[in-house]
Amino acid sequence: MSMASMAEKAMAYLESAGKLTEDSLKDYIPEETETPKSLHSAMRYALLIGGKRLRPALALASYEFFNGKPSESIRLAMCALEMLHTFSLIHDDLPCMDDDDFRRGKPSTHKVYGEAAAILAGDALCIFAFELISRTGNAAVVEELARSLGTKGMIGGQIIDIESEGKSVDLATVDYIHYHKTAALIEASLVTGALLAGAKKEDLEHIREFGKGIGLVFQIVDDILDIESSTEKLGKKTGSDIKKGKATYPAVLGLDASKKKAVELYNESLAFLEKFGNRNTDTFRNIAALIIERSY
Repeated sequence: MSMASMAEKAMAYLESAGKLTEDSLKDYIPEETETPKSLHSAMRYALLIGGKRLRPALALASYEFFNGKPSESIRLAMCALEMLHTFSLIHDDLPCMDDDDFRRGKPSTHKVYGEAAAILAGDALCIFAFELISRTGNAAVVEELARSLGTKGMIGGQIIDIESEGKSVDLATVDYIHYHKTAALIEASLVTGALLAGAKKEDLEHIREFGKGIGLVFQIVDDILDIESSTEKLGKKTGSDIKKGKATYPAVLGLDASKKKAVELYNESLAFLEKFGNRNTDTFRNIAALIIERSY
């Protein structure tokens, strides 16, 4: 099957998982008629303006792969993951961070609600996500997600990213930033689904390594798209990485070598799926193809 066909199948899966995520979010997120109304409005705005819903889809795919039965736990986890991702985007867009005025083709949360409300909306989504994930009763999942966000995860990657702006950095630094800032939560999404389904320890390690690999591919492609794509297609400002002197793969390796690196990591990721023997890993393979083939 061609990469394009695989990506098309992945899109269909993401659409289905995305609908489940959207429906579930609307069940759990407070209505904007509830006090504090402005804060709930900002939270809903950021959450419900669209997006690929990739992280919830990965959790669902992993849960299904390891024979998880339909349950509220996976819906809670999917919502929590999207809330955590959205929290990071709200804060990323702030003037003190990446200073982006648009997200998913619409004004960033701070442009609509102001910086203070945006910060609080991001904080509230993060806290609410852990309220939801705690309802699963699975302490390992809570620990996994907390680690993927803290100083050993997203926040750790974000501070090194900020400190590296405008500086000449090596590949190890870019690897560190990209893994912690982006790949860690993608990895945790897959592990979360596996944990909720009761996957064995060795299987958890295989799915973790697969997630780490495709998470890095995702961010490398993001770096490339910032150079080669358009603001209209991406739904956010392009060319900003170069302007801000961001530590990216193209900045360190060049564009062609970055594309080659993405392919290498993609192939390494697929190798971990071979560890599952004869089990059908098509959904994972299709999503990996979509990640490396994506144009937005």
